Amino acid sequence: MDGPNAIRAQTERDSDERSLSELVQQLSEQTTTLARKEVELAKAEMAIKARRIGVGAGAFGAAGIVALFAVGALTATLILALATAMSAWLAALIVTALYAAVAGVLALTGKQRVEAGTPPVPEQAIESSKRDVDTAKARVKEGRDR
Repeated sequence: MDGPNAIRAQTERDSDERSLSELVQQLSEQTTTLARKEVELAKAEMAIKARRIGVGAGAFGAAGIVALFAVGALTATLILALATAMSAWLAALIVTALYAAVAGVLALTGKQRVEAGTPPVPEQAIESSKRDVDTAKARVKEGRDR
Protein backbone atom coordinates (compact mmCIF):
# COMPACT_ATOMS: atom_id res chain seq x y z
CA MET A 1 0.00 0.00 0.00
CA ASP A 2 1.64 3.15 -1.17
CA GLY A 3 0.40 6.62 -1.65
CA PRO A 4 -2.69 8.34 -0.30
CA ASN A 5 -4.44 5.16 0.84
CA ALA A 6 -1.51 4.17 3.07
CA ILE A 7 -1.30 7.67 4.57
CA ARG A 8 -5.05 7.71 5.20
CA ALA A 9 -4.91 4.25 6.89
CA GLN A 10 -1.96 5.35 9.06
CA THR A 11 -3.79 8.58 10.04
CA GLU A 12 -6.90 6.58 11.02
CA ARG A 13 -4.79 4.22 13.16
CA ASP A 14 -3.09 7.19 14.88
CA SER A 15 -6.50 8.77 15.48
CA ASP A 16 -7.81 5.51 16.98
CA GLU A 17 -4.75 5.18 19.22
CA ARG A 18 -5.09 8.71 20.51
CA SER A 19 -8.74 8.16 21.17
CA LEU A 20 -7.93 4.98 23.03
CA SER A 21 -5.24 6.66 25.15
CA GLU A 22 -7.57 9.55 25.89
CA LEU A 23 -10.29 7.09 26.89
CA VAL A 24 -7.90 5.21 29.16
CA GLN A 25 -6.84 8.48 30.79
CA GLN A 26 -10.46 9.54 31.21
CA LEU A 27 -11.32 6.12 32.70
CA SER A 28 -8.44 6.46 35.15
CA GLU A 29 -9.59 9.92 36.26
CA GLN A 30 -13.21 8.82 36.62
CA THR A 31 -12.20 5.70 38.54
CA THR A 32 -10.14 7.79 40.96
CA THR A 33 -13.01 10.25 41.45
CA LEU A 34 -15.49 7.41 41.92
CA ALA A 35 -13.27 5.67 44.47
CA ARG A 36 -12.86 8.92 46.40
CA LYS A 37 -16.63 9.47 46.48
CA GLU A 38 -17.25 5.88 47.59
CA VAL A 39 -14.84 6.39 50.50
CA GLU A 40 -16.69 9.59 51.45
CA LEU A 41 -20.01 7.73 51.35
CA ALA A 42 -18.59 4.95 53.52
CA LYS A 43 -17.31 7.49 56.07
CA ALA A 44 -20.69 9.23 56.23
CA GLU A 45 -22.54 5.94 56.63
CA MET A 46 -20.17 4.79 59.38
CA ALA A 47 -20.65 8.09 61.25
CA ILE A 48 -24.43 7.64 61.17
CA LYS A 49 -24.19 4.06 62.42
CA ALA A 50 -21.72 5.03 65.17
CA ARG A 51 -24.12 7.74 66.33
CA ARG A 52 -26.99 5.24 66.48
CA ILE A 53 -24.90 2.79 68.47
CA GLY A 54 -23.86 5.58 70.85
CA VAL A 55 -27.46 6.60 71.49
CA GLY A 56 -28.43 2.97 72.04
CA ALA A 57 -25.57 2.43 74.48
CA GLY A 58 -26.59 5.60 76.32
CA ALA A 59 -30.16 4.33 76.61
CA PHE A 60 -28.84 1.02 77.98
CA GLY A 61 -26.79 2.95 80.54
CA ALA A 62 -29.83 5.00 81.56
CA ALA A 63 -31.85 1.78 81.83
CA GLY A 64 -29.21 0.41 84.22
CA ILE A 65 -29.39 3.49 86.43
CA VAL A 66 -33.20 3.45 86.52
CA ALA A 67 -33.12 -0.30 87.25
CA LEU A 68 -30.84 0.48 90.20
CA PHE A 69 -33.47 2.94 91.43
CA ALA A 70 -36.09 0.19 91.01
CA VAL A 71 -34.03 -2.14 93.18
CA GLY A 72 -33.73 0.62 95.80
CA ALA A 73 -37.45 1.22 95.70
CA LEU A 74 -38.14 -2.50 95.92
CA THR A 75 -35.91 -2.67 98.97
CA ALA A 76 -37.81 0.22 100.54
CA THR A 77 -41.05 -1.54 99.67
CA LEU A 78 -40.04 -4.71 101.42
CA ILE A 79 -38.90 -2.82 104.50
CA LEU A 80 -42.09 -0.79 104.65
CA ALA A 81 -44.22 -3.88 104.09
CA LEU A 82 -42.71 -5.48 107.13
CA ALA A 83 -42.54 -2.43 109.38
CA THR A 84 -45.58 -0.31 108.74
CA ALA A 85 -49.17 -0.33 107.78
CA MET A 86 -50.55 -1.31 104.41
CA SER A 87 -50.69 2.14 102.82
CA ALA A 88 -46.96 2.89 103.16
CA TRP A 89 -45.71 -0.25 101.45
CA LEU A 90 -48.39 0.03 98.80
CA ALA A 91 -47.12 3.49 97.96
CA ALA A 92 -43.54 2.21 97.82
CA LEU A 93 -44.66 -0.66 95.56
CA ILE A 94 -46.26 1.79 93.15
CA VAL A 95 -42.99 3.74 92.95
CA THR A 96 -41.11 0.51 92.32
CA ALA A 97 -43.49 -0.46 89.51
CA LEU A 98 -43.10 2.99 87.97
CA TYR A 99 -39.29 2.79 88.01
CA ALA A 100 -39.41 -0.73 86.58
CA ALA A 101 -41.68 0.42 83.74
CA VAL A 102 -39.33 3.30 82.90
CA ALA A 103 -36.35 0.92 82.92
CA GLY A 104 -38.21 -1.45 80.57
CA VAL A 105 -38.98 1.34 78.11
CA LEU A 106 -35.39 2.59 78.17
CA ALA A 107 -34.04 -0.93 77.65
CA LEU A 108 -36.30 -1.50 74.63
CA THR A 109 -35.30 1.87 73.18
CA GLY A 110 -31.63 1.06 73.65
CA LYS A 111 -32.05 -2.33 72.02
CA GLN A 112 -33.80 -0.83 69.00
CA ARG A 113 -31.12 1.85 68.56
CA VAL A 114 -28.25 -0.64 68.79
CA GLU A 115 -29.95 -2.97 66.30
CA ALA A 116 -30.49 -0.02 63.92
CA GLY A 117 -26.76 0.72 63.98
CA THR A 118 -25.45 -2.82 63.56
CA PRO A 119 -23.65 -4.29 61.84
CA PRO A 120 -21.32 -1.31 61.69
CA VAL A 121 -20.44 -1.69 58.00
CA PRO A 122 -21.12 0.80 55.20
CA GLU A 123 -23.82 -1.24 53.45
CA GLN A 124 -24.91 1.49 51.02
CA ALA A 125 -21.34 2.22 49.97
CA ILE A 126 -20.63 -1.47 49.39
CA GLU A 127 -23.77 -1.89 47.27
CA SER A 128 -22.96 1.26 45.32
CA SER A 129 -19.42 0.04 44.68
CA LYS A 130 -20.74 -3.32 43.47
CA ARG A 131 -23.10 -1.56 41.05
CA ASP A 132 -20.24 0.62 39.81
CA VAL A 133 -18.02 -2.42 39.18
CA ASP A 134 -20.85 -4.20 37.37
CA THR A 135 -21.49 -1.12 35.22
CA ALA A 136 -17.80 -0.78 34.39
CA LYS A 137 -17.59 -4.47 33.46
CA ALA A 138 -20.64 -4.15 31.22
CA ARG A 139 -19.19 -1.11 29.46
CA VAL A 140 -15.84 -2.82 28.94
CA LYS A 141 -17.66 -5.82 27.48
CA GLU A 142 -19.69 -3.52 25.20
CA GLY A 143 -16.45 -1.92 24.04
CA ARG A 144 -14.92 -5.31 23.23
CA ASP A 145 -17.99 -6.45 21.32
CA ARG A 146 -17.82 -3.48 18.96
